[in-house]
Amino acid sequence: MNDKLLSLLGIARRAGRLSLGYDSAEDAMKNGKSRLLILAGNLSERTLRNITQTARQTDTRTIVLDITMERLGAAVGKQVGIISVNDKGFAEKMKTLCNERQEEDI
Repeated sequence: MNDKLLSLLGIARRAGRLSLGYDSAEDAMKNGKSRLLILAGNLSERTLRNITQTARQTDTRTIVLDITMERLGAAVGKQVGIISVNDKGFAEKMKTLCNERQEEDI
């Protein structure tokens, strides 16, 4: 699942459908563009708390991955731990991939 998700993130990046980093993701959420918020598993507690607060206020679905910022950044070509997916199609596919992973873990 992780490889498929990371590949899909790379495709979405090349298509211009992502906002990368805290400020860009926060702006996308506040402007109603964000369809899904993806977070690296090794974000600091403070960053995680602040970005998830914004996600709750804007009713943005959030997924915290068991992937480091380094690995997430390698998939999109920029060191990043917070990604806003701003396309409904990409967001739905990513949610499906994450749900498949959760079912495999059970």
